Amino acid sequence: MARPRFIFSRQTAPFVCLLFVLGSLIGASPLAAQSRLHRPPPRYLQLSPPDQEQGAEILRSMRAAGPDGGYYLEFELRVLPRRGEEWRVPGRLWGARNREGPVTRMALGAREGAVGGPAEKRVLVQGGPRPAAWQWPAPDGAAVIAVDEAALFNPLAGTDLSAFDLQMPFLYWPDFVYEGRTRLNDRPAETFLLYPPAAVAERRPDLAAMRVYLDIQYHALLRAEQLGENERVLKSMRVVELKKIDEHWIVRSVELRDEATRNRTRFVVTAAALNREFSGTLFEPGMLTSPVAAPAGLTRLGP
Repeated sequence: MARPRFIFSRQTAPFVCLLFVLGSLIGASPLAAQSRLHRPPPRYLQLSPPDQEQGAEILRSMRAAGPDGGYYLEFELRVLPRRGEEWRVPGRLWGARNREGPVTRMALGAREGAVGGPAEKRVLVQGGPRPAAWQWPAPDGAAVIAVDEAALFNPLAGTDLSAFDLQMPFLYWPDFVYEGRTRLNDRPAETFLLYPPAAVAERRPDLAAMRVYLDIQYHALLRAEQLGENERVLKSMRVVELKKIDEHWIVRSVELRDEATRNRTRFVVTAAALNREFSGTLFEPGMLTSPVAAPAGLTRLGP
């Protein structure tokens, strides 16, 4: 039986994508250096530390994997507050790869029951070793603005989703430790602890590290955790459900959880189009001001 391929194994978006390798404190600011002194130590999962070269090779091979062509998704962000009623935000997403790595364009509609404001909020995120992000419309009225390391963590449309979650830059952070192999949800998983670079540490001194769990068989991200002091989980992201379309597996549902508020946001795909060719201009920051039509031939997914 042919091994399923995940269109998100390395990217994305909405949340399932992966990977990352090696660094030092040379040139770091005093604040970044101080935060790294208190970074959490690795929790090795075997009696002896696993082979770090093997871990680096796992990351390199997963980074090289990717989807066959571009893809388009329609989805809902289902916001599940600890207290209060559920509410939803509709969205659309285009994904592909360019010379820099995975690239994602997302358009978010208005929240259910909302009145006024722009019809859409659009975000463009470039993944890879040189991540970047842009948004439209800008809070100050500018047409398109770049998103810096601090704004990268801001909630999108009032949900628990952020541009950081879309971009997943931690998968390319160079300073990491391979912790070994474990099981997560009855699946074998490779575990890595990744430490933020100086630019991120300066803007988010409370973020000590990211711990990620990678599916061994399908090369997919199963879970990612933002860790604070004493390895306290600040926020988590986990794959809830997969869906097979033709011969491809995609991530159908991903859940984000703010551990402080215990609020959750579930990203649920409602339609998909795979193996598409998109114009390169679709992923140019200046094009965020222009609306884009959905491609033809969507596969609608059941409830």
